[in-house]
Amino acid sequence: MDFKPQLRIPATYMRGGTSKGVFFRLEDLPEAARVPGPARDALLMRVIGSPDPYGKHTDGMGGATSSTSKTVIVAPASVPDHDVDYLYGQVSIDTAFVDWSGNCGNLSTAVGPFAVANGFIPAERIPQDGSVTVRVWQANIGKTILVHVPITGGQVQETGDFELDGVTFPAAEIVLEFVNPSDDEGDGGSMFPTGNLVDELDVPGIGTLKTTMITAGIPTVFVEASAIGYDGTELQPAINDDKAALAALEAIRVAGALRMGLIKTPEEAATRQHTPKVAFVAPPKDYVSSSGKRIAADAIDLNVRAMSMGKLHHAMMGTASVAIATAAAVPGTLVNIAAGGGTRDAVRFGHPSGTLRVGASVEQVDGQWTVTRAVMSRSARVLMEGWVRVPQD
Repeated sequence: MDFKPQLRIPATYMRGGTSKGVFFRLEDLPEAARVPGPARDALLMRVIGSPDPYGKHTDGMGGATSSTSKTVIVAPASVPDHDVDYLYGQVSIDTAFVDWSGNCGNLSTAVGPFAVANGFIPAERIPQDGSVTVRVWQANIGKTILVHVPITGGQVQETGDFELDGVTFPAAEIVLEFVNPSDDEGDGGSMFPTGNLVDELDVPGIGTLKTTMITAGIPTVFVEASAIGYDGTELQPAINDDKAALAALEAIRVAGALRMGLIKTPEEAATRQHTPKVAFVAPPKDYVSSSGKRIAADAIDLNVRAMSMGKLHHAMMGTASVAIATAAAVPGTLVNIAAGGGTRDAVRFGHPSGTLRVGASVEQVDGQWTVTRAVMSRSARVLMEGWVRVPQD
């Protein structure tokens, strides 16, 4: 038998927001993996360590959670007035599958620093001290993200005193702007694909639920926590250790995906694990976060819990945060009602790890709601850089 040496591929392991993933420059990938297809998917799965029937990612760079089974490919911009293309692959943990259907808002944060550090930004644009705005083309969904990267001494500033619930240590603050983040995918061709702010959704095995379905940030199905037996203060064990709860929430996701026109048959949901998301909302209520931090009801506008890749997320996905802020800004949605109703341009919500504030600007044009911009603060940091190794087969 011919035993070949492993491939050595330049890579950077980065945290962005409450996620982390393996970052590549497109030009550094093996030639067959520089284009979409089975070769690229196979490479990224092997990097992460999937599929892993043990659910541990022991033989790869993944962390066996939806937040840590991520890959990013960065390339020179393919569209005018942008600096880089950013392509995101969510790697399934226990199946041979890479989902390219959506964006990761958390890792969007790290794309800016990665672009600066890897020579994608002209030197004359990088100040000695201050910040540089990296214009990112999110290639999965065809949207623009502005990443405001802090610079100190002509280099990316990574350390700082900005604290982000869900991340243990403080770091430098990075401001993200999602420009026109609504996706027109699905049957409706609008931010609310059914044309309604609230729908009655028939879910097999559960019944009829009120839902708000929106495509801002990422396609998301919002339901009332009380309608499915929760109060919105749940932490991961309450959901992830309950097989019946996971099955019910997946049934809601599949029904929502069908109603939104994202899939045509229930079976297609298995090949679209990353989207849509399911989130349940509730009015503000005191709770204790996963770190033991007490969150007071009067410090938040509402509580939100969201599912990611079949599990309750440990904090909140960045793209889902955009969906939350946008839906909260539109009077009459379930998110807006949970937050107390009225009009607002920002919302602070409670999640399992703490709280997050996100702003969104919405407007109504010809009777249709649209979101022009969503803004949030995150942080990012290089964890390791060098080469990732994978077997040649």
